[in-house]
Amino acid sequence: MQRRRTTDDPHIGLVGQDGRGARYGSLGETAIEIPQPSDPALDQKSRDNVFSDGCTRIDFVLVWETVPREASRQQDSRENGDVQERSAAIHRTWRKKFLDELHTAGIHMEKHMTRVEKKVVHYLLLSAPWSVLCYYAEELQLRVPLQALPRQTSNWSAGVLRQLGIPNLMAQEVPNLPLDYYTCPFKANKLRWFLGSDEQDTFFSTTQRHQILYKILATTQYGHSRDRQVGVDRLLSENVFTAAFPLHEARPCRPPVTHPPASPAPASPSPTPCLSPQGPYKVRPEELAGGSLSPRQVLFQYWASWWKWSKYQPLDHIRKYFGEKVAFYFAWLGFYTGWLLPAAVVGMVVFLTGIFLMSNDVPSQEVCGSEEKYWMCPLCKTCPYWQLSKICSTFMTGRLFDHGGTIFFSIFMSLWAVLFLEFWKRTNASLAHRWDCSEFEDIEEQPRPQFTAMAPMTIINPITGAEEPYFPKSKRIHRILAGLMVIIMMIAMVVMFLVSVILYRAVVAILLSSSGYFWFVASASRIASITGSVVNLILILILSKIYISLAHFLTKWEMHRTQTKYEDAFTFKVFIFQFVAFYSSPVYIAFFKGKFVGYPGNYRSFLGVRNEECSPGGCFIELAQELLVIMVGKQIINNVQEVAIPKLKCWWHKHKLLSSKKPGKEGESVLVEQAPWVMDHQLLVFEGLFDEYLEMVLQFGFITIFVAACPLAPLFALLNNWVEIRLDAHKFICDYRRPVAERAQGIGIWFSILEAITHLAVISNAFLIAFTSDFLPRVYYGYAHDSSLRGYVNFTLAYAPWDFVLQSNTTCRYRAFRDRDGNLTLTYWQLLAIRLGFIIAFEHVVFFTGRVIAWLVPDIPESVEVKVKRERYLAKEALAENKVLLERREARSKASVTDPAAGRDWETEQLASS
Repeated sequence: MQRRRTTDDPHIGLVGQDGRGARYGSLGETAIEIPQPSDPALDQKSRDNVFSDGCTRIDFVLVWETVPREASRQQDSRENGDVQERSAAIHRTWRKKFLDELHTAGIHMEKHMTRVEKKVVHYLLLSAPWSVLCYYAEELQLRVPLQALPRQTSNWSAGVLRQLGIPNLMAQEVPNLPLDYYTCPFKANKLRWFLGSDEQDTFFSTTQRHQILYKILATTQYGHSRDRQVGVDRLLSENVFTAAFPLHEARPCRPPVTHPPASPAPASPSPTPCLSPQGPYKVRPEELAGGSLSPRQVLFQYWASWWKWSKYQPLDHIRKYFGEKVAFYFAWLGFYTGWLLPAAVVGMVVFLTGIFLMSNDVPSQEVCGSEEKYWMCPLCKTCPYWQLSKICSTFMTGRLFDHGGTIFFSIFMSLWAVLFLEFWKRTNASLAHRWDCSEFEDIEEQPRPQFTAMAPMTIINPITGAEEPYFPKSKRIHRILAGLMVIIMMIAMVVMFLVSVILYRAVVAILLSSSGYFWFVASASRIASITGSVVNLILILILSKIYISLAHFLTKWEMHRTQTKYEDAFTFKVFIFQFVAFYSSPVYIAFFKGKFVGYPGNYRSFLGVRNEECSPGGCFIELAQELLVIMVGKQIINNVQEVAIPKLKCWWHKHKLLSSKKPGKEGESVLVEQAPWVMDHQLLVFEGLFDEYLEMVLQFGFITIFVAACPLAPLFALLNNWVEIRLDAHKFICDYRRPVAERAQGIGIWFSILEAITHLAVISNAFLIAFTSDFLPRVYYGYAHDSSLRGYVNFTLAYAPWDFVLQSNTTCRYRAFRDRDGNLTLTYWQLLAIRLGFIIAFEHVVFFTGRVIAWLVPDIPESVEVKVKRERYLAKEALAENKVLLERREARSKASVTDPAAGRDWETEQLASS
């Protein structure tokens, strides 16, 4: 281990000899201001993702804005103007140092400018030359092709339908299917071994070129590293640059149709055939017929289109365009949505069974026909007595979710979750092998560029043997513990808000019950519960925004080495908070509400407010309401946000940028045809997949942890996810700037979270059925008293204690297993023993069955294991053959130089001697 030394990049010597034209000059603020090309041919080239020379590829774009001094003096007062001028001077200095470093590193640059209202927008196009690409490709261990392979795409549902002989309506033919290759990490000294190494412009894929440029931008210093003046991300946060992004793929250009002119052609340039009023990604009919589609157009036509909602996702195309990390998210989302279909069907059957049982349920008939037979005790001190028959509709509605099918569905969903995760492991392994990232996290993943720039020392990697930046573990642990204290404080705030919502419900229920209006009195508990759920949802959404920003700061401060570890740490922090925030209210209703109420004359209170009781229909129906409000309400809000907010942001951004004008031929104002970098600048910044994963994993928790209370939850999740896939696809293609492609080995820590939720769901459903549902008391009554359940309602109601009756001169009933003195009866203790026994039996049966399933289903398919062994064998053979060929070539070349007989014609000599 040694202290980090600041040295020049070793590749500078490699790339320093690259020839540059006039446009690759010094990067001073004045020197790099290159005017827009005026030649029509150059105008045509600027519409493609190339420099004005027509051949240099654009790998990245940096954008910044400046305000002319005349405009700034007119806008601001003198004092504010001086402050802004000093800030602008600092930004110019940092920007010049940063761009000078990029120039020194050999990056090719070209600058364009547009005027937007009173600002000037600068677009700096960046391109990495061949030598820089080779150097960083070896450092990043980018995988390059050795040999092409036949593409073997398959889908589990396609295989099942094929075996059953059923036509597969979900299949579709997607053009330009990416080829599959044997690959290995790039080595510059073995360049000639790789496929396509003679084509320097296309040897590295577009996404690999983006990765290399981002690596350079993220590690370039523009000041002192101790002040964290490193990388483009810091400059973006300081508004030195307003954007940094790679370009989306351009629309393929059609060759212009030439006709003999009838008259002399005008001098003005003709419109470019590459642009379309439909946008850079929508497909013209002639393009679809001819098959000349760009990768972005293919994804828009066959993935983001709403008409493709029932088709398979083109995962290989997604991976090629956006990288493995994005492709794994959509692969998991599609897999999860497909597995929701059987869960939704079974849940619907259970719900319909509840409807049938509701009309023939004896206890429900007793409640509805009791009239004045059961007078219930007041719900508060000033509340009146009420008749049990008044809750007839609520009691019958509760029967929809609380019946014998609930037990079956809870066991089914627990085993469904285990099967889902086991088969996703297999799918993940197959995709990781197909996409050459099976060993990414263990061997290939490089340190984060931000970590590389900020780490104080270096260490030898025990696996690769390479020297890498290092941050001491003891310091990281101290920082993690400090962050943990902040997390605990934020969770405590969530609990405080939960207590406030509980008090809100109690106060609202008391106020409505004592209002004197019959409808309010009868629905007091329900109104308080629903409005409390809405208030709870609003508080959760507000706290989430604050906490996510705090979690970002803490995770950066902890200095995690790789991007995977960084994202896992951030995900864990935020998910713990979100879990407590979203699940605290349902957990309270399911397991605590109504359990510590007391009895008439001895009610318990919290902070001076009487503890909440379950509504007359029971806590099960309240839990179902809570789940529908939070789960469905959150999904609706998220989908509206995902549709409306990106569109509004894009509209506003385009409204500002589309005001750029240039003088026409006779001085009139003409709208500038937009270059690709201008159009992509109008799009939204891609902020990662965390929010997408979080939404789906929270949904997974709702349909597993509390599924006993709402069998329709999988159906709502299925409908939402069908919409979610196309919404997310449309955002990535149409609304977001193209993200830098990232490699990944799977869905990361989210899989571990899903496993934890699956185990928690078994425990939760066992307690839910045992203590919240009426299933076990009904079974107990049917076995011990009457199998037809006649008299069950009277069995569950206790008489008010004598003290309360003498005080109020009225006898009333309440729901409990107590005697006339308020003591718990033998029935209560017998039921408690039955409930605890049920929990133990339920958990053991489900966990044992899940273990057997996990044992029977291997994590890696046998076909993938065979392919891995086969590829390793072929790779060894290929290396051995290449080594032999190289040795033979070297021997021949050596012999041609040293052997005096090397130039003799042996055939001629033999004939002569004979």
